[in-house]
Amino acid sequence: MEVRHATNPEDFKHYTTERLRKDFLIESLFEQDRIQMTYSHYDRMVVGGAAPVLESLKLEAADTLKTDYFLERREIGFLNISEGTAVITVDGEVYELNRLEVLYVGKGKRDISIASKEQSQPAKVYFCSTPAHKELETRKMTVEEANPSHLGSQETSNERILYKYIHADGIQSCQLMLGVTSLKAGSIWNTMPAHVHDRRMEAYLYFDLKADARVFHMMGEPSETRHLVVANEQAILSPPWSIHSGAGTSSYTFCWAMAGENYTFTDMDAVRMDALK
Repeated sequence: MEVRHATNPEDFKHYTTERLRKDFLIESLFEQDRIQMTYSHYDRMVVGGAAPVLESLKLEAADTLKTDYFLERREIGFLNISEGTAVITVDGEVYELNRLEVLYVGKGKRDISIASKEQSQPAKVYFCSTPAHKELETRKMTVEEANPSHLGSQETSNERILYKYIHADGIQSCQLMLGVTSLKAGSIWNTMPAHVHDRRMEAYLYFDLKADARVFHMMGEPSETRHLVVANEQAILSPPWSIHSGAGTSSYTFCWAMAGENYTFTDMDAVRMDALK
């Protein structure tokens, strides 16, 4: 498990592109028959990906956590981003996830494994895990159940559908919030005008991008913005003090996950366009 430390926003102003990518971009999440994980010191979130093909992959507590098993003091949300069906086994109970379906697993579950239902159509499973203070029920949610909200417009190039899975009015958790936003053809902007929420960090996974397409992810304090060029199936760690917006060379989909001080989805501090620099 790779470890990423927190960054002071004053230091951030002086980072090179190489340093920005090293600290905030997760470039490799889906390697065949492996689980890749990054431990962030922003609210102790673990961001990971699993690409089972020939094997069933066990979610294990790395030395980083210093616990007997992964979910001893944590909760986790799994999202299948592929066309292949994922099979997740939780203490002997089997759950199948189709594309854009989510499984929440609460604190205290010991044995978690991730597999593909068919080797000919392997699954790719993205997950985010945060510390948890109590046990909650394991629950699966389909994309149809995820309370889709239609946002934006074609005129502003941000027509999109927001799916909320793990949040106060959906799957219950201790602090993890997770959802998916899918941009319609011809739209490229997400979350603009921008906002910050200094009470919570956020992780973004960009996917459904063609090989030659990119997203320009905007970050930094509103008065000191920077950007990262992100390819398909790469993730961003967004600090609480940072805006988190992006524009793509084509439409795309992204998973957003949050953790931190509160559990209020609407806790956002809007940034005026004339305040961005």
